[in-house]
Amino acid sequence: MTIKFGTDGWRAVIAKDFTFDNLLKVAQAHADHLKGKNGKKVVVGYDTRFMSEEFAAAVAEVFSSNGFAVILSKGHCTTPALSLAARDFEADEGVMITASHNTYQYNGYKIKGGYGGPATPEIIKSVEGKIGNTSPKTGKTEWEEIDLNSHYLSVLKKYITPGVFNQRPEKVVHDPMHGATIGLLHRLLEDTLIDVVEINHFRDAFFGFKHPEPVEKNLPLLRGKTIAEEAVAGIANDGDGDRVGIVDEAGEFLSTQIVFALLLLHTIRNRKEDGAIAKTVSTTYLVDRIAKKEGRKLYKTPVGFKYIADLFLKEKIAFGGEESGGYGFGFHIPERDGLLSGLMILEMIHLHGKSLTELVEDLFSEFGTAYYKRLDLKVEGDQGRILVEKLKKEPLTELAGFKVKETDLTDGVKLIFENDGWVLFRASGTEPVLRIYVEMPEKSEVDMILEESKKLIGG
Repeated sequence: MTIKFGTDGWRAVIAKDFTFDNLLKVAQAHADHLKGKNGKKVVVGYDTRFMSEEFAAAVAEVFSSNGFAVILSKGHCTTPALSLAARDFEADEGVMITASHNTYQYNGYKIKGGYGGPATPEIIKSVEGKIGNTSPKTGKTEWEEIDLNSHYLSVLKKYITPGVFNQRPEKVVHDPMHGATIGLLHRLLEDTLIDVVEINHFRDAFFGFKHPEPVEKNLPLLRGKTIAEEAVAGIANDGDGDRVGIVDEAGEFLSTQIVFALLLLHTIRNRKEDGAIAKTVSTTYLVDRIAKKEGRKLYKTPVGFKYIADLFLKEKIAFGGEESGGYGFGFHIPERDGLLSGLMILEMIHLHGKSLTELVEDLFSEFGTAYYKRLDLKVEGDQGRILVEKLKKEPLTELAGFKVKETDLTDGVKLIFENDGWVLFRASGTEPVLRIYVEMPEKSEVDMILEESKKLIGG
């Protein structure tokens, strides 16, 4: 089989393509890549998936047998913890055994740069080109085991505004979705007045037979528990801890777009972080309005956090993120961090002394309303790509009665309406799916645009 890395690593079904034989080939190719750069040291981490410990140990053995100094996580860790360790322990690169938010059947191999963020396209291309060229070396099992989560938490604790969580006793509900953030929010806040109520906080290689992805449809228990506990918020993290989902005190799921805007305001206004703002093309227009009012430069990229991370490495970025719930902070590492994002939402609540509902109302009052939905529409064969190409060649001037003022071709086709609302069409490169993203000033308008957009297929 041909092993190819996607937008965030190599992922495959366990025992079908994600086998020890294939894993060792990838690890050896990665070792050959690093030897070509005179690399000396790697750090390896893993999540709570089925056999992740064994897969990680096999990777560590390959690097050890190739003469590298190896640090292996002592116990499962989050992807941000692995990325932070790659930087702080001065590794040339890092490896995270995870399939992120994929279903339980999958596992994967993520490469992280020594700077503490996603591997560049150049690194990925170099590793891919070496897969299968050299027989994997094994037999040497010398490495140092370090508790990467403890190091990670010690760094996160330093970011918290002193005393902010010791003003009044309150509850927050944390749902690690059986993944790598199990127990971590509790450990972060154990010396404060915040009572962390945990759910789904035990390892389950099946993830409760759900996607370990913190989106609304996967969080009914978090929503109910947040209401029942009268908590100020519910915080969910995906399988490897680099994404976040937020539920307000009324049990309502906040869209990732609103969370982006809140975290952005908190970072630049409350924390006074200097620098520009970075967003993907599928991200809310509220960011544009905030950037304009605050006098911040705004970068727009294709979909994928790797583009945001690249900007963090090249420019001074205060805050950057994407529609899928992955956000990065200028005071941290160039990496998505779901646990830190949840912590910063909690800090914002306490600094303002307001509920999440009130904070969203303040956001809308200052920058206008914004409602969002995303539809992953299953299509026949190549229909999605064909529609996107057709829209590029024959741009629409209106949709559902809304006039198009601008067409953005950064990634797919984005139609921007006169009221700043928009719809983005993107075809999946790996499955027969057309992704339709819609944001409008009114909830009813979102559904109108979605319905008309679906009619374009085959039309």
